[in-house]
Amino acid sequence: MHLQPAGHRPRAERVIDGRPWHDPILDQACDAVRERYLRVAVSALWETRTDPELRSLRVEYLAKAAVGWSKGIEALLAHDPHNPDLHLWLGRTLIEEAWQIRPAARSRSQQAGGYQAFTKALHEARIPLKTAAELFHDDPVPWESMQWLALGLETDADDKTELWKQASSRWPTLYGAHVARVISLSPQWGGVAEEMFDFARVAMSMSSREDPRAALMPLAYFEYFVQERSGIIKGSSSWFSGSEIRDVEAAARGWHEGPRPHPRTIEAHNLFGAAFHLADARRPARNHLLRTQGRPASLPWTYIGGNVVDQYAKACKHLNLMDG
Repeated sequence: MHLQPAGHRPRAERVIDGRPWHDPILDQACDAVRERYLRVAVSALWETRTDPELRSLRVEYLAKAAVGWSKGIEALLAHDPHNPDLHLWLGRTLIEEAWQIRPAARSRSQQAGGYQAFTKALHEARIPLKTAAELFHDDPVPWESMQWLALGLETDADDKTELWKQASSRWPTLYGAHVARVISLSPQWGGVAEEMFDFARVAMSMSSREDPRAALMPLAYFEYFVQERSGIIKGSSSWFSGSEIRDVEAAARGWHEGPRPHPRTIEAHNLFGAAFHLADARRPARNHLLRTQGRPASLPWTYIGGNVVDQYAKACKHLNLMDG
């Protein structure tokens, strides 16, 4: 990854929404999918069969790009029914489509119909994901995707744990599966804060210096804050106490992206940058947000509220990293 020089200030128009990666092939494939040239994505996924970390990233964002066009992927499958890449892409796209229609809040009177549509759409994703797992047995990514399905369906803890075990047994370091596991364990989704933080700390302790799983620590804090401090957070000083930001500092010190950045490096820099910004730790906030290359990730900026790009740009301007 080419880092921006310390004195560089990205202009507001350089912010690239919804693309927290440094992967020109994925950029091109997402552009093609949005123009309904779906076959381009198939080759982008085929290339990742020996790289689960890259496969996880690409299928997630190709699915987001294909929201509303899952029928087009089904049409491709009709001509290539034994392609695990297509089954995986279809299943993840159906999950993304389902989450797009999930009601913002549960209400027996007004939201019941919305939840029924949401859960029905999630159930439809199970078959292609199971098929993808059967066709490509060593692939952890279908199991990662099924964690999001289980989260939406609010399945029991044992089911969520089994999906996590299936993913981690195939690729123990898979960043996307770890993110899904942290969120599954969070109080916001019926978990226990202590278990969530323990999971993040153990994963971090087992990570190499170049492994971005260190960013699970700020992620766990954001999940915790949303549930446990809802209605209390009114300014940056309300987010992180001294001991909490020291946890994040320790995690950041243990991670160095190295000469060959991980596919999720920019997402990790977003998490650390936002945490340090909210703790008013300007120097580390600047260092991490510079390395996002103007590419905000939905996590963590959605936790803060409002538009992702607006929150990201506000932080960058506050840190004198952006003109305008």
